[in-house]
Amino acid sequence: MSKKLAIVGASGHGKVIADIAGKNGYSDIVFLDDNAVGNCVSGHFVAGKVSDAPAYRDRAFIVAIGNAKIRQRIQEALTSEGLQMATLIHPNAVIGDQVTLGEGTVVMAGAVINPCCKIGKGCIINTCASVDHDCVLEDYVHISVGAHVAGTVSIGERTWLGIGACISNNLSITSDCLIGAGAVVVSDLEVPDTYIGVPAKRMQR
Repeated sequence: MSKKLAIVGASGHGKVIADIAGKNGYSDIVFLDDNAVGNCVSGHFVAGKVSDAPAYRDRAFIVAIGNAKIRQRIQEALTSEGLQMATLIHPNAVIGDQVTLGEGTVVMAGAVINPCCKIGKGCIINTCASVDHDCVLEDYVHISVGAHVAGTVSIGERTWLGIGACISNNLSITSDCLIGAGAVVVSDLEVPDTYIGVPAKRMQR
């Protein structure tokens, strides 16, 4: 019996998730996207809008949207309908012992999650990112391509680490932060905001 998946969001991020799903044995994949119905994305049909999701309850779902607030809203709407969320790990990712991954989370190629980490729901651990030992990532966190989190770091909900950002060990980052590309965080971030630079500081407005 074929494994079936519906991917919400037919963007480039969705293409990557479809590739990971195929490598995880999903042979029947469709997209749902309000703006691309009828298109073909990476060989998979955009079968309907997001509101059509209950018609596909024979499938697992994954939300392929980078914006954390939108990803959270859609995933919570799907689960409230009783729909099953998938969790996907690229076969070339490395997952250590005693790591837990919440539903709807995706771990991409070359990513490393070291032992005793807790990764929440709807998280993205992107290509060649790393999360070291004993970290806690709350729901809907996004660790971008090539970003690195050192050991024993806590990251709050919906925080987004930009490409190549680095977080030093034993730190706490509150919810709803945006850490700019290449930023280096060396102290706790207690206020939700955008942080840039080396060392990372709140962006001046």
